[in-house]
Amino acid sequence: MSASREERRREPSRGRHAGTLARFPAGIAIMSWRYLWRTCPLHRTETEGDHTDLPPRTPPEYTDSRSKALKDGSGPMFHRTFTIWIEGSSLEPDQLMTALTADLNRAAPSVAAVFTKTLGDNGAIRVGDEYRVQMPGPWDGPVRVVHRDATSFRFQTLSGHLEAGQIEFRARVGHDHSRGAGGGTRDGDRLLVFEVEAWSRAGDRWAEFLYSRLRVAKEIQLNMWVHFCLRAAAIAGGKPRGGVTIETRSIPASHCREAPAGQG
Repeated sequence: MSASREERRREPSRGRHAGTLARFPAGIAIMSWRYLWRTCPLHRTETEGDHTDLPPRTPPEYTDSRSKALKDGSGPMFHRTFTIWIEGSSLEPDQLMTALTADLNRAAPSVAAVFTKTLGDNGAIRVGDEYRVQMPGPWDGPVRVVHRDATSFRFQTLSGHLEAGQIEFRARVGHDHSRGAGGGTRDGDRLLVFEVEAWSRAGDRWAEFLYSRLRVAKEIQLNMWVHFCLRAAAIAGGKPRGGVTIETRSIPASHCREAPAGQG
């Protein structure tokens, strides 16, 4: 990364940072309440994973001493995919991603996560941009954009993040062949599909205790990205069909330590 880009890195103001932290105790409570009373059905599965669950390689030109790869974390990796099928959308996949990347806070749960760009031009997301995701607890969540195309973008965690790994947001067109309420088979309805796919493990031993032992951080993550999926549906002008599906695969720590350079 060039020196000029380093010099342009900007941090959230102290006032904004303090205001975000002040909201977090209430934010966690509100998110928990919403989770308990959410009317949208959540379909959760948890299975054992393997080396095929490792994330895509990070381009070497966007990897440096601040990058926090899987090998830098602690404990097992969780490969999680959040999927929502959206009916009645007024947007195509690329249009939805354009709307989301123009302001990530439109879809994020403001009581528990605030995205602030710290490196890069204002406006849409570009590869190499950096964000600080202010989250519950003593950690912020610095990330770097390592992939961007018309229908997706992907973040890599940086030093100081609660987790180590990557997360991708994407939209596509899907065809729903499920059965309707009357028992008949749908004739392949064309729907907008939005997905969040995360490959992450705890960033350190303390985070591992919260993440995989107490499951606190893991459940906060789940609620955050479920909220993001539902907001994406609303931004698209549609509504969920069949709720949100959450698939979780647990991968042993040994696979993370053995991951090739640049993977994770």
